[in-house]
Amino acid sequence: MNALVQERRDDIREIVCDILEIDSEELKDSSLLKEDHDADSLRAIEILAALEKTFGISIDQAEMARMVNLDGIYAVVAEAGEK
Repeated sequence: MNALVQERRDDIREIVCDILEIDSEELKDSSLLKEDHDADSLRAIEILAALEKTFGISIDQAEMARMVNLDGIYAVVAEAGEK
């Protein structure tokens, strides 16, 4: 994984942790945001909006179904960045 990809992943992790008000150590790439960290739909929308603003991308709200954990978020952001 190159430095740019790792930096983006670190930024995404920081955004999610800030919005969910949890420590970075608590959030694993595969932990489920809703089940493991009590993320509701409002927080999911906050995460989506913060990602769009931070990375200058547009994410279709339909993609929220894939954004259940960090791995899903990484994939959605990467695909949105390619468009």
